[in-house]
Amino acid sequence: MQKKLKLWDAIMLVMGSMIGSGIFIVSADMMRNLGSGFWLVVVWVITGIMTVAAAISYGELSALFPKAGGQYTYLKEIFGKRMGFLYGWGLFTVIQTGTIAAVAVAFGKFTAYLIPALNDAAPIFQSGEFKITWIQMLAIGIILLLTYINTRGVESGKLLQNIFTGSKIIALLGLIAAGFILVDISHLAGNFSLGTDAFNNLKKDILGNFLHEGWEPIGGMTLLGGIAAAMVGSVFSSVAWESVTFVSGEIENPKKNVVKSMIYGTTAVMILYIAVNYVYLNALDRDSIAFAENDRVAVAASHFIFGSAGTAIIAVLVMVSTFGCNNGLILAGARVFQTMAKDGMFFKQAEHNNKNNVPANALWMQGIWASLLCLSGQYGNLLDMISFVIVLFYMITVFGVIYLRIKQPNLERPYKTWLYPLTPIVYLLIGTGFCILLLIYKQQYTWPGFVMVLLGLPVYYFINRSHNKEIKD
Repeated sequence: MQKKLKLWDAIMLVMGSMIGSGIFIVSADMMRNLGSGFWLVVVWVITGIMTVAAAISYGELSALFPKAGGQYTYLKEIFGKRMGFLYGWGLFTVIQTGTIAAVAVAFGKFTAYLIPALNDAAPIFQSGEFKITWIQMLAIGIILLLTYINTRGVESGKLLQNIFTGSKIIALLGLIAAGFILVDISHLAGNFSLGTDAFNNLKKDILGNFLHEGWEPIGGMTLLGGIAAAMVGSVFSSVAWESVTFVSGEIENPKKNVVKSMIYGTTAVMILYIAVNYVYLNALDRDSIAFAENDRVAVAASHFIFGSAGTAIIAVLVMVSTFGCNNGLILAGARVFQTMAKDGMFFKQAEHNNKNNVPANALWMQGIWASLLCLSGQYGNLLDMISFVIVLFYMITVFGVIYLRIKQPNLERPYKTWLYPLTPIVYLLIGTGFCILLLIYKQQYTWPGFVMVLLGLPVYYFINRSHNKEIKD
């Protein structure tokens, strides 16, 4: 593969793939689960430590296996083809494609702020609860447009990524500055006045709307359950940084630049996320964060900061953010499916590059499946279900660093995990705590995603048997 991506391009891919729509929405649910500015910030800090620790640990593997496929390649090389396939199966069926669909629909929904006719238009098709709307069609259009741009060559995708990621970083910095300079009445002291006390407010009426009937104090294991539930949002907003490992084969000096991009990119994004949450806590009181309309905390804060123009400002920011995020996800994901195809673990057609030296078939397969998920309307539920699975795969990969150190201590390691073994152990401890608490308190976030991945086992055995038969023939 041609090495057309430099360190700056790789950092932009990391940051652009991470910053989508989550940071503008998830803090509402987090506040409902914890009811405290202190605990809201603590959860974001824990997620930041977790994310950067994983990125530092992945760096060792990216230097050992500096080729396309990233996490799929690491898992396959360390734990065998079956583990690699299960990750790739989950990535194609919902992790990557479901995220692409969700981010594209978020683009459509915030576009509807600027073009109300999109919200008001009658569905194109409706049968019972299933319907196809113009917002979904816009989402599909965005996916297909970005897929087409990326088939024109990696430089086209790179240029788009750099422009949109740079734009949203500048816009976020502007929002952070305005959130402190232009706010006349600060709620920061009030939001932190409860100290380390935590509360939740999760009561709903028969229609599923949240009731504002007072906060209930929580502590002990209930608080830990609240932290785990809150982390579903912060973790989901902080994933996809590993997308840069998928395109390792196209990055200059991948043994050094992939790890640098992951560490610099994840650290910068987590600092931005924590700062944005301070803006929410400064501009809004606890109830305004927890019960923001449709969970759109950023819209509520922006309206308070900028007045009536705030809605339009945040809508444009989210449109820029989601457009750039999806470009990064689309660019990177197809490289995994191409690598799987070369290993006989995916559709054979995905193996080939087009005349622009990019995996066009893999790009279109990914784009078409993500578009179908948009039509299904189920991607949001699927993504809630797989937060547990995403962290589980992160943990297995991070554990791979320790496993290889024990099994193959003499391997030449161009980069060694900083503060090893503390860094991977910190991630594994936080990740284990997160997964155990979800298994105890929020099982709706755990077993469905786990079952979805396990469904890949019969597919693996079928493909592997067919592949072995072809080799014998």
